[in-house]
Amino acid sequence: MPVSIRSPARYDQFFHIIGGLPTVLARGLRALLWALLPALLLSGCSALKLGYSSAPELSYWWLDSFLDFNDPQSFQVRTDLAALQAWHRQSELPRYVNLLQKLQRLAPATVTPSQLCEVYGELKPRLQALLDQAEPSIAALAPTLTPEQLVHLQRQLDKRSEKWRAQWLTVSLEERNARRVKQLADRAEMLYGNLEEPQLALLRERVAALPFDADLRERESRRRHQDVLQTLRQVQSGAPNGTSVRAALHAWLGRTVRSPDAVYRTQQEIAAQGTCQTLADLHNSTTSAQRLAAIKALQSYEADALSLLAAGR
Repeated sequence: MPVSIRSPARYDQFFHIIGGLPTVLARGLRALLWALLPALLLSGCSALKLGYSSAPELSYWWLDSFLDFNDPQSFQVRTDLAALQAWHRQSELPRYVNLLQKLQRLAPATVTPSQLCEVYGELKPRLQALLDQAEPSIAALAPTLTPEQLVHLQRQLDKRSEKWRAQWLTVSLEERNARRVKQLADRAEMLYGNLEEPQLALLRERVAALPFDADLRERESRRRHQDVLQTLRQVQSGAPNGTSVRAALHAWLGRTVRSPDAVYRTQQEIAAQGTCQTLADLHNSTTSAQRLAAIKALQSYEADALSLLAAGR
């Protein structure tokens, strides 16, 4: 079964798997998106309502930490994020209710990697739908950014890169794998409860075998940081490369979802297939008590999602 993701520090690895957004304007949307994915985010049913209600505010502060908005920008970004959440509640939340129901049907049974990859595949269009809805707001904001704000953005991206390199590039392979195992185990235990030693051993074995090229990941991160900075600087000129601002930003968003680096895309596809296999094997190793815990958790998420949906009508 899919695993839960709770803390912001854990967003990046999973978003690399599903082709998410590492660049700044998308980071606020990322915070909002995770607050809206009940099956993947939360460790308790009450957290869903709290996270959903506070998602626009959390998203705003995430964005502001990178762009240091002025007063007019602050007002518009807050307004746009609130509107994005209202759209999501009406248009997208019912889809997640259906997905939670599908997961509940899978939980008691033996699952295949293809079944889990199918569920994972259903999330990709939801990310694209969110981006499509948010794109006009991004296009309106981008030309208002000042050179000083872009300098601030670059500094924040550089700090983030330094932190990532310290965590993943300057440590031994054993330390890196141990961190990945802990992340997977922590997420799985949010759904199943405590894992048993054979299950932890399975994760250790699979993590060692799954491709994780930290140098390639870091290279892709640099590309994306340079891409967003270059695009925003071109937007300030009003006509980047002879195209419209909207077209330039649309192309940039497309590159954040689908990297132009074919090597990186290939590795991510291999990793995604391997992750589906690992999660299927882990689920199939769970006890009846662990599967019952997963069903109860999913039912709680569904109940809260339905409550949120009803509250917005």
